[in-house]
Amino acid sequence: MSRRGSNEASPSGSPRLLRVEEEGKTHLFTETLARPPSLYGERVQERPGRSFRFFDPFRSKLAAALIRDPRLPLPAPGARWLYLGAAGGTTASHVADLVGPTGEVYAVEKSPRPTIRLLSLSARMTNLLPLLADARRPTEYRSLVPPVDGLYLDIAQPDQSRIAIDNARAFLRPGGLLLLFLKTASLGRDRSTETQVRAIEKELGREFRLEPPLSLAPFHRAHLLLTGRSVAVASPRPRVEQRPAARRILRSPPIVRAAKRPLRHRGGPRS
Repeated sequence: MSRRGSNEASPSGSPRLLRVEEEGKTHLFTETLARPPSLYGERVQERPGRSFRFFDPFRSKLAAALIRDPRLPLPAPGARWLYLGAAGGTTASHVADLVGPTGEVYAVEKSPRPTIRLLSLSARMTNLLPLLADARRPTEYRSLVPPVDGLYLDIAQPDQSRIAIDNARAFLRPGGLLLLFLKTASLGRDRSTETQVRAIEKELGREFRLEPPLSLAPFHRAHLLLTGRSVAVASPRPRVEQRPAARRILRSPPIVRAAKRPLRHRGGPRS
């Protein structure tokens, strides 16, 4: 039930996102697949037949962006996403909520320790598929990830625009959505922030139709979100065979896929 003095509605961006306006503040919740619903101690709101987890803008840059711009395009139910820089999986789990039981989130993380938490989360969220891999080397996990509808990037590195382009060319369908979170302090100090952001926009502009940068302040200072749609044609992909459910370890550096089911392709042409 709604609390006294609150007003709630599902924004146009996703039927799996609940927005609650209470005492002049906006609170977000995602409809969860996990049982029990709370994954990291977040509060839960129950509705008839549905459970929603609090989506904290101070813990998640995506939640902060949704507070700053309620019209932000979002992962849709049934979509397939590639998430680069998944860390321990806090936001990745909410993206998995948004795509729902018929969607998939391939969560790439380079460090083993947070990947262990990702594996733990994936045991409770069957559509969250962790990969221990370096996002700078998409060719090493290309055979494990099918074409995707969206690319989420949260890697605080100076070359993050290059990482986004390389992964988009390998995996993102034409017209696919890019959500690129920039930590301006990681861009270097040889040029002003404005100059560097313009350079990144110019580089990405060859591959994406970009929206103006969105500041994530006051939730995450010195952070921006770049949103865009792919206009490039993805490069040819090797054929991906069906595999039994298993952890798959490739040659060094090791890549681990914690999959619960064989990798599948949707109907229609591959890109």
